[in-house]
Amino acid sequence: MSDLSHDPAAGLEASRLTGDATESDLASVRKRTSVYVYEVPVRLWHWINAACIMVLVVTGYLIGRPLPSMQIAEATHQFVFGYIRFAHFAAGMILTAGFFGRIYWAFVGNHHARQMFYLPVHRKAWWKEVWHEIRWYAFLERTPKKYVGHNPLAQIAMFFFMTVGLTFMIVTGFAMYAEGAMQGGWLDFLFGPLREWIGNSMVLHQIHRLGMWAIVVFMLIHIYAAIREDILSRQSMVSTMISGHRTFKDDRAD
Repeated sequence: MSDLSHDPAAGLEASRLTGDATESDLASVRKRTSVYVYEVPVRLWHWINAACIMVLVVTGYLIGRPLPSMQIAEATHQFVFGYIRFAHFAAGMILTAGFFGRIYWAFVGNHHARQMFYLPVHRKAWWKEVWHEIRWYAFLERTPKKYVGHNPLAQIAMFFFMTVGLTFMIVTGFAMYAEGAMQGGWLDFLFGPLREWIGNSMVLHQIHRLGMWAIVVFMLIHIYAAIREDILSRQSMVSTMISGHRTFKDDRAD
């Protein structure tokens, strides 16, 4: 790209486009400062998954602890709890289908699509970066590192709360759903042994509900960390999961 600051005509064009651009502003304009990271299927899964989890959390809480206001009429004249259960089951099935689609895309998408499904625990340098991120989140490091995909601490969180956590919630959820489905059907054949191994349906409900609270905690931390990193880190966060592009705030390679 030509030097805009020394070409009067180009300078007029730059001034028209960028307003009160300084020399450093023009230098940044000349450089590529973003990388395409998250493909469309990954971004769609992220937001659909988030919506499903919100529905599941709210309806799951109400299923476990129905509010007194649910008794708004005689049972023959209202179906509030039935609608809540239907919303819970529908969101769970959409989440399950989306999770299988996400696993598929880990094989056919770019290498960033696979980061959620593994942890490079064999790499010593990775553990050093994990420790650096712990210190950064604890405000003990002055300068954050730059990452194109997830940082190592976020990768750990995504693996345990999404890959492992969603698998746990899907399996225990369908084990409970199978109990109300046709006995001897394929759902009962697949998930019935899990219910029997755990002991009884009440214990299964309890561990499923504990899993819900674990995901709620993860969601709160995830939202806080995304907003915090958008403000304090050296790259974009929230907008990246909308556009797919990771935008960097400086041109340093380290």
